[in-house]
Amino acid sequence: MSIVSGSQTGDGALLEALLEPCLAPDTNSTAFVALGRGIKQFIDAGRLEEAAAVLRKATLPTRDYTSMQSLWRMYKRLRGKVAPSAHHLRLAVLASFTSTNLVEMVELFLFAGGVDLALYEADYGVMRQEILDAGSALYEFKPKTVFIATTWRDLTHLPAINEDAAAVNQKAAAEHGQWLALWRTLHDRLGCQVVQNNFDRPAWRQLGNHEMRYSASMGRFVEHVNHSLAESAPPFVTIHDLDALAAEVGRRTWNDERYFQHAKLPCAPECLVEYAHSVASVLLAQMGLSKKCLVLDLDNTLWGGVIGDDELGGIHLGQGDSEGESFLAFQKYCLKLRQRGVILAVCSKNTDSIAREAFEKHPEMALRLSDISCFTANWNDKAANIRTIAQQLNIGINSLVFIDDNPAERSIIRRLVSEVTVPEVSTDPLDFIRAIEQGRYFQVVGLGNEDLQRTEMYQANAERQAIETSAENLDEFLKSLQMVAKIGPITDFTLERSTQLINKSNQFNLTTIRRTTAEVMAIAKNPDWITLTVSLADRFGDNGLISVLLAKVNGDVLEIDTWLMSCRVLKRNVEHTLLNLLCTEAKKRRVKMVRGKYIPTAKNALVKDHYPTLGFQSIGVSPDGVCAYELKLAGRDPFETFIDVKEAS
Repeated sequence: MSIVSGSQTGDGALLEALLEPCLAPDTNSTAFVALGRGIKQFIDAGRLEEAAAVLRKATLPTRDYTSMQSLWRMYKRLRGKVAPSAHHLRLAVLASFTSTNLVEMVELFLFAGGVDLALYEADYGVMRQEILDAGSALYEFKPKTVFIATTWRDLTHLPAINEDAAAVNQKAAAEHGQWLALWRTLHDRLGCQVVQNNFDRPAWRQLGNHEMRYSASMGRFVEHVNHSLAESAPPFVTIHDLDALAAEVGRRTWNDERYFQHAKLPCAPECLVEYAHSVASVLLAQMGLSKKCLVLDLDNTLWGGVIGDDELGGIHLGQGDSEGESFLAFQKYCLKLRQRGVILAVCSKNTDSIAREAFEKHPEMALRLSDISCFTANWNDKAANIRTIAQQLNIGINSLVFIDDNPAERSIIRRLVSEVTVPEVSTDPLDFIRAIEQGRYFQVVGLGNEDLQRTEMYQANAERQAIETSAENLDEFLKSLQMVAKIGPITDFTLERSTQLINKSNQFNLTTIRRTTAEVMAIAKNPDWITLTVSLADRFGDNGLISVLLAKVNGDVLEIDTWLMSCRVLKRNVEHTLLNLLCTEAKKRRVKMVRGKYIPTAKNALVKDHYPTLGFQSIGVSPDGVCAYELKLAGRDPFETFIDVKEAS
């Protein structure tokens, strides 16, 4: 019987109900077949957007290879027929093995992550030829990102087992130099971002237990080369850690030689799902689409038991029993995430004072209130509280990952706040770690000071908001902040953070143009461009780098290409201060006019009046709603602000 009957809303709920049993790692075949049948019926009925929404949720790294092939066939029927995404990637894949199945799954995971893909896949075994031949189809395609898919078999300077350490070092340097030259060729010709695998160590060890002690052994040499690539990769190169992935899966499973010898596959077919998801997570992270915040339940999630019933001394946490130690291990894992920049929030049905008591008084809590950027404990429904958390942190609700031991609460959030990512977990807190790690929600492609200090920045922002509420007027508040801005061009030191902001900022972003690190680096070196970054500090702490502006000189006109700012520093005159400096720089270039445009998106209505507020005049609106503005520099008076400006070092 067809499930496509009744109202749109009812059918959507039915598809959600079909999806629910298919989220666990041990999904049975009957549930998955029912899900597939439901999606296909919606496709056949022309209900493509609904089918696509559920297909995205159903595409999980926990799927087996056969299930992923089934999802791929459904995706092929939808490809190009659903509304385009706001995010686009032009990707070339160069592999030394049969890459078709891997590439299909990468595309499927990117689709699940909200990215439309334009793809070029090179023929088998011509990876180096494609890069070195300036007339190859690769360069006709003009990708923004190139993925070089290598394995240990692509190492060409392997040492003989009898060579000494000096000879081994020379061969490792030659190996490193070869790949660096290929990266440079790609970057010089395309200005693209490069993602390349490091090298997976084979399952066999020629020296057995002595493998990692002898410099000429295969395992030790691969480790040497991998370390060299990771340490010296330029900003336009990201190393995908294939060796760690193979170890995680199990080297004997991963490196089953039968699949390479018979089909030239890089690993066992079942491993392709994890492989593709890992690659896709890196590509998504480069586009600013990794998650930002981990939202945690409390009872039976951070500790065993219910603190309101069992009281502080009755909850299970800490040394002495396996359950308490498991919850402590999960807390320590969350603390590590917090220390490298993941925002932690609490969402609990609890009395606030009782919920806080564990953080304040329990001697074995690894997490303290100072680690939590937003603490929400009340008796409201969790869907409403999660929306509040996103608002208070001023981040997109699709940036949240929610962990709760209660399957009913997980189901409610999936249905009522579908943008939130809700991993399926068991009641074992160690399973929470597995789910977060396997989901790769918080994938990292770079790590800067702002990432390491993010929790402190959000907590300081809460203090600023409290002062703002008590201040009698805005000027009084701004003066009290004692703000100092460091403004200067994009440098090697600020390149990574600037690119991160360009790819993640949605609300205060006039054009929402996304760029790779390679593109930003090229702009920063181009004398026709003016690049400016703003780092802001005040008496509550350092906000880090919070604004980026890119503008191109075209004759006597300066055209603003990108202007964005972190919403943490709204209404502090940063934009006025930055415009003052931009106009000063423009006059040095003999520019008479500054032009900018506002490209409306679903998320940037906040800045629709940005240019008129700064004194720009409207010069037209295109049919697609793009608003153009200009500012004449002759006779312009700079804005007065309460920010002390210093030149960035």
